[in-house]
Amino acid sequence: MTTLDDSELVFDKDGVRLTVEDAVATVTLTNPAKRNAQSPALWRALTEAGRSLPGSVRVVVLRGEGKSFSAGLDRQAFTPEGFDGEPSFLDLARGSDADLDAVIAEYQEAFTWWRRSDLVSIAAVQGHAIGAGFQLALACDLRVVAEDVQFAMRETSLGLVPDLTGTHPLVSLVGYARALEICATGRFVHAEEAERIGLANLSVPAEELDAAVRDLSAALVAAPRDAVTETKALLQGVSGRSYEEQRAAERAAQARRLRDLAGLGD
Repeated sequence: MTTLDDSELVFDKDGVRLTVEDAVATVTLTNPAKRNAQSPALWRALTEAGRSLPGSVRVVVLRGEGKSFSAGLDRQAFTPEGFDGEPSFLDLARGSDADLDAVIAEYQEAFTWWRRSDLVSIAAVQGHAIGAGFQLALACDLRVVAEDVQFAMRETSLGLVPDLTGTHPLVSLVGYARALEICATGRFVHAEEAERIGLANLSVPAEELDAAVRDLSAALVAAPRDAVTETKALLQGVSGRSYEEQRAAERAAQARRLRDLAGLGD
C-alpha cells in the first residue's frame, strides 16, 4: 500500500482512486481533462472500489477532480469504434435482449453499493453532474454541492432513458412530477434549486466544499455504528411498508438495540 498524506491508497486505476483514512473512505474520479467522463472501465473500477472497502469504513465520500464532478458518459461509447477492448454501444444494440440486459445490469453494479445499510455515502458535487454523472451523485445517500453545480439528466434528449439506477432516488427525492419534468426536458438544476427541492442536503461556495464534507463525515461517524446502520435500514424500508408495518419495524429495531446495549444480544 501507498500513503497519500494520512490516507492509505487502496487502488488507483481506470479513472478511479480509492483511499481510506480511519472510518472514512474517499472514491475520487481522476480524469479532470475529460471532466471525469464515464466508461465501462470506470464503472468496473467503481464496482471494485465497493468490494475493496475495509470493514472499518463507515462513510464513503465520492468526489471528482477538477472543475466538474462528472460530465456523464464519454461520447466515444456511441462511435462505431467504441473504447479499446470494449464492444461499442452500437455492437451491444445488435445483441439479444438477454445479452443487452446482462451488460446493463453489470454497468449498474457501479451505482448500487453506495446505499449499503452499513455505510453512509456522500457525493461532493461541483460543476457539471450530467447524465451518468447525475445518476452517480444520486446513487449516494447524501449530496453536498458547490454553488456552481449543474445537474442535468440528458439521456431523454439523446433518445435514451436514464438506466444507471438514477430514476428511483430521483423520484424519492423530488417526487414524480418534478422528476419527469427534469428528465424529459434535460434542463439544468442549479445549486439553489437543488437544495430547495431536496436534491442537495447542503449548498456551499466551491472553496468550502471539501471542508463541509469533512464536517458532515465527522458528524456521521460520531454516533454508534450499529445505531446508524439500524436507522438507515429503517428509513430505507419506509416506501415498502405501511404505517403499521413501519411501527413494527421500529419496535423490532429498538428491541435489538436495547438488548445490545444491555449486553444481551446474540
